[in-house]
Amino acid sequence: MPDLRPRALYSLLRKGVVFELRLYRSLFRWVARRRDVKGDAEAFGYAKVVTPVMWLWIFASTVEVPLVHILIPWDTVRIAVLVLSVWGLVWMVGLLASLNVYPHLLSPSTLRVRHGASVDIPLPWAAIETVKAEQRDLRSTVWTLQPRETERGTDLQVGVSGQVNVHAVLREPLTVDTPKGPMKITELSFLVDDPRALVTRARYHLTPEDLRL
Repeated sequence: MPDLRPRALYSLLRKGVVFELRLYRSLFRWVARRRDVKGDAEAFGYAKVVTPVMWLWIFASTVEVPLVHILIPWDTVRIAVLVLSVWGLVWMVGLLASLNVYPHLLSPSTLRVRHGASVDIPLPWAAIETVKAEQRDLRSTVWTLQPRETERGTDLQVGVSGQVNVHAVLREPLTVDTPKGPMKITELSFLVDDPRALVTRARYHLTPEDLRL
C-alpha cells in the first residue's frame, strides 16, 4: 500500500516533476542532436527493441488530437482532453528521446549503465570481474529496475521491454545509487542493441594494459 503521509507525497511529487523536466531536456537534446556522450567515452544504444512500439503509440496519439476536436461537442471538455492529449504526446516523444540521448557509456575508467533520464549507474572497471552476453527475459515488461536474488547476492536487472542481454559480474558486493535508493549488488544486467560489440570493448577495458595487443 502506498505511503500517503505528506512527506512521502511531497517526495513522490518532486520525483515526478524532476522526471518530467528531464524528459523535456531530453527532447531538446534529441532535436539538437546532442547526445550525452562526453570525452573519449564510447556509446552503446539500447532503444532498438522499443522504438517501433513507441512510434506506434506516438502516431496513435497524434491522430487522437484532431479527432478529439471533431468528436467532442462541449468546449470545456474538448479543451481539457486536447490539453491532456498534447501533453501525453509530448511526454511519449520525450521518453523516446531520453532513451536515445542517454546511451550506455564505456570510458577508460568506467562502465556506465543508463536507462533514459532516470537510471545512471557507473561501475569502475576495477570492480568488475567479467562482462558476458546472455539473453534473458524478465518477469515484467513494465518495470525498469528488477532486482533478482542469486547465490552470490543481488543481480540488478535494468530491463528494456522486459529483456536484458549483457551481465557485468562484480568482484565483490558494491553499493550503487538507483531511483529506488542505494542498493548493494553483485551483478548488473542490462540490454544493449549490439551486445557482442559492447562485451568485446568491455573485455578490452578489463584486460591489463601490458597484455593488450
